[in-house]
Amino acid sequence: MVHYTKVSSDEELHQILALQQLNLAKNLVPEEVIHQGFVTVEHDFDILRLLNKKHPHTIAKDKNMVVGYALSMHPTFKDTIPILKPMFAEIEKLKIPVNFMAMGQICIAKSHRGQGLFRGLYKAMKHYLPETIESIITEVDCTNKRSMQAHQTIGFKELLRYSADGKKWSLIMLK
Repeated sequence: MVHYTKVSSDEELHQILALQQLNLAKNLVPEEVIHQGFVTVEHDFDILRLLNKKHPHTIAKDKNMVVGYALSMHPTFKDTIPILKPMFAEIEKLKIPVNFMAMGQICIAKSHRGQGLFRGLYKAMKHYLPETIESIITEVDCTNKRSMQAHQTIGFKELLRYSADGKKWSLIMLK
């Protein structure tokens, strides 16, 4: 039985990193990238823990195993992860008039896909956010069709598309 909670231990952070490694585009065969989607950013333990201290990440657990996660990245960390700097630069250009939390990455274990965990993680994340946060903003690699469709299905709206690091990105927001 899957339940949603906030990260509360280093062991859960290590499980997030293990799940992330299994789903990085560089670690997948091309067919998996096309049909299953992928994650782009490779975090290290210290950064993941630092982000979690400001606002805990949301996880889906089956028994004692993390089977899905949605990483919270408070905007104060905009200069922490180089590949995400362009996203924050685009957000600043838009002068978004709301307080937001950046969702740093979402991932579901292959064994638990198609069971509603994507929607469940975002619902739980919104529940755990401080009341002052009015929206969640993230970006999706435009070649990641599975992720693009999943985000649209639960109500994310595209703010703009831009290019950075040789890729085209869709900047999206959920209110």
